[in-house]
Amino acid sequence: MDNNMNLNGIVVLIDADNAQLTKLKAILDEISKYGRIIVKKAFGDWKSPELKRWENEIKQLAIKPEQQFAYTKGTNATDIALVIDAMELLYTNNYDAFVIVSSDADYTPLAIKLRETGAYIFGVGEDKTPIAFRNSCDSFILTKHLGDSKEKPEQKEINGETTHDPSPSCESSNTINISEIHELLKTASKTYQDDDGWVNAATAGNYLKRARPDFDVKAYGYDKLLDLLNDYPDIYETKKQQVGKGTVVTYRIKR
Repeated sequence: MDNNMNLNGIVVLIDADNAQLTKLKAILDEISKYGRIIVKKAFGDWKSPELKRWENEIKQLAIKPEQQFAYTKGTNATDIALVIDAMELLYTNNYDAFVIVSSDADYTPLAIKLRETGAYIFGVGEDKTPIAFRNSCDSFILTKHLGDSKEKPEQKEINGETTHDPSPSCESSNTINISEIHELLKTASKTYQDDDGWVNAATAGNYLKRARPDFDVKAYGYDKLLDLLNDYPDIYETKKQQVGKGTVVTYRIKR
């Protein structure tokens, strides 16, 4: 997603039963890059021993706790309460984006419904989050990429050529294979290139997020898409151009 997008009304809904307490601040900091957060709510049974450590953190972060009793052991009362609240907020027409903080696939129908109304949907969760929920969002953010610095993929010399071997710390089994990213970048090039074969890297990055909502360049050890492109000089040629007060990065495929 384009970090320059300015969303005027963002709702953050947190499933405390399926969210990481230690990542709450980092999540809010990340979402704040895209616009103004108006609503921050966390849902759970706050009398539960499992949630007693949440009190200080949600107070400091000004997150409103929503009490939901577990009427029957093992039921998903928290999920239902969050869904009801989301739909009520949706029909006030005051918000243009919703953030669902959970690794639970049960929120897939909610994300789909919210997205159908035109709202921008973020999902935030762990590696274990099922692909169905990830793909139901416009952008899915993996919590492991928040608040931690990542090392770059290891480079190896084989037969005189440099290859790139993502380390386990940078690319987990749930991370999109780097070869698929190259194919998507080639598709973006064919679709959006100008007469000379150059494509805007920001346009390509937005296409990547639409095609794979859980794509995050940090998973491969890079801070920006440009860093990834520059690390494969045998595939991509890049250039920067000054346009007005900003800089536009473009690339084209060598092969």
